[in-house]
Amino acid sequence: MEHQSLSNYKAIILAAGRGNRLRPLTDELPKPLVEIHGQSLIEYHLHALSQAGVQQVVINHAWLGQMIEDKLGTGASYEMQITYSPEPEGGLETAGGIVKALPLLTDGKKPFLVVNGDVFTDFNFAALAQVTLPKDSLAHLILVPTPSFKTQGDFGLDKDGKVMITGDYTFSGISLLHPDLFSGLEPGVIPLAPVLRDAMKDGRVTGEIYSGRWDDIGTLERLEAARENY
Repeated sequence: MEHQSLSNYKAIILAAGRGNRLRPLTDELPKPLVEIHGQSLIEYHLHALSQAGVQQVVINHAWLGQMIEDKLGTGASYEMQITYSPEPEGGLETAGGIVKALPLLTDGKKPFLVVNGDVFTDFNFAALAQVTLPKDSLAHLILVPTPSFKTQGDFGLDKDGKVMITGDYTFSGISLLHPDLFSGLEPGVIPLAPVLRDAMKDGRVTGEIYSGRWDDIGTLERLEAARENY
């Protein structure tokens, strides 16, 4: 699969998390609408995706999801079209949410971009337009050096650019995924990590390392640190 222009690809921003570790802030505000210097996390993604040429974005949501729709609307302000994929209040986990949204994302043949709604980064999404994946590849992951708040990394990267199931790097939450990754999965609550690891065992996941700014805004402490450091 060769990617020449992100204008040909849709993206999904995963915005269905409850944000328990950001309470009480997220008791009345969905996590993706948490702000850093006057702009919400999800809006940073929308602007960056728009600048990279993405024209159609799907946003899944659960907890206080209507607030996300009210805030972002049709996407006209970001020069793109936004479609929403509502989920039950408890959410469907990452893979479950993507499975539900697949009809909005792809014709079953084209890969699509995936971005976690609770990360804060200056990653240039346009770089993904230069990614050439092997024809049997199911995913291309952006990995980052494991942050200090984690005791160990998630994955590794071998000399051929394939992602290994153990290693010193952390998955950034940014990826290109092929719909075949979800083949055979029934709708429901499904985490993504086991699905990716199964594909890694078959050598069907590639990756690259990004060493720029990347923060996982998972706790109040990390939110304050991002506000201070940006």
